[in-house]
Amino acid sequence: MKNFKEWICAAGVRAIKTFAQTAASLITVGSFISDIEWSLVFSAATVAAIYSLLTSIAGLPELNDKVIEEGEEK
Repeated sequence: MKNFKEWICAAGVRAIKTFAQTAASLITVGSFISDIEWSLVFSAATVAAIYSLLTSIAGLPELNDKVIEEGEEK
């Protein structure tokens, strides 16, 4: 259960970072805040965060590095 909690935490942090990076990339520099299509920004960022969670199922390098540092096998 401890490994699952660590995975959820690491995958959640990664998904939040992906959400923020995607949202930031969709906000055009120099545009007025009223010109930004916020529904598009949040929709695309949410899809990116979900994709991040799904790809985290394959494995999270930060957790694998922690296991190696502790002397455990993968």
